[in-house]
Amino acid sequence: MSAFAVLSRPLAASNAPSLLSNVGVIARRELRDAIRSRWFLLYTLAFVVLGLAVSFVSAAGTGGTGLSGFGRTTAGLINLVLLVVPLMALTAGAASIASDRERGMLAYLLAQPVTRAEVVLGKYLGLALSLFASLSLGLGTCAVILAWKGVRTSPSSIVWLAGLSMLLALGMLSLGFLISVLARKASVAVGTAIFVWLSLVFVSDLALMAGAVALRLRIERLFALSCANPLQVFKMWSLHAVDASLDVLGPAGLYATEEYGRWLHAIFAGCMIVWIVVPLAAAALVLSRRSPL
Repeated sequence: MSAFAVLSRPLAASNAPSLLSNVGVIARRELRDAIRSRWFLLYTLAFVVLGLAVSFVSAAGTGGTGLSGFGRTTAGLINLVLLVVPLMALTAGAASIASDRERGMLAYLLAQPVTRAEVVLGKYLGLALSLFASLSLGLGTCAVILAWKGVRTSPSSIVWLAGLSMLLALGMLSLGFLISVLARKASVAVGTAIFVWLSLVFVSDLALMAGAVALRLRIERLFALSCANPLQVFKMWSLHAVDASLDVLGPAGLYATEEYGRWLHAIFAGCMIVWIVVPLAAAALVLSRRSPL
């Protein structure tokens, strides 16, 4: 029996199924399929291997031997998250709706007593739970191995890094969903997601530096532009959360620290919430007005 055949039974079991019931059924199906897929295992293994590699490199750079603690590898782990997590979330979200549409499963699902907003929310929650599991397994395994080797770790730094990584993943997953509902084919959606990932990771940094020099942007505008990029927000928030000085980000970091101080957490949280809510709401709106075929 196919996954959609199983899915249709609880949806059709009641003449007036509740919102939470429909969303929960779809989320469970999406979570089960995601965990069974190869990308879940590959990304989890990548987190473990690359996280331990960062520890070895950090130890070598400081003249030590073996594995270094999380306190010395914070910058490396932040860069690791910046590279891996957006790619993982963007591609997972981009393939969700587009692949179902291409295979005809989206039309079958929408023929059930379920709204399109429930479909988007259910699939989003299922993939969000799978991303949470992957990040927790990756970072958790890395922390356990470091502790097993007798290395001092900072629990607060690990918790902050895991939590902020999940917020970044949720924002990129929402953007992936928007790409998915706009694309007709899964290959186009995934290709667009990879292009967006490259733009956010590489092009935005270069464009920000070039614009700051060429246009002589004021510091407040430079900080505002940095807050428009969720990856920059994650980087600044991560450094601020572990009590690292934002001067590593240049004048914009120093300006943010002096101007906003204790309000930086709220500012960064607001930016990430916008990236989570707005693309997902736009995806639900676009899907409600487009044919499932």
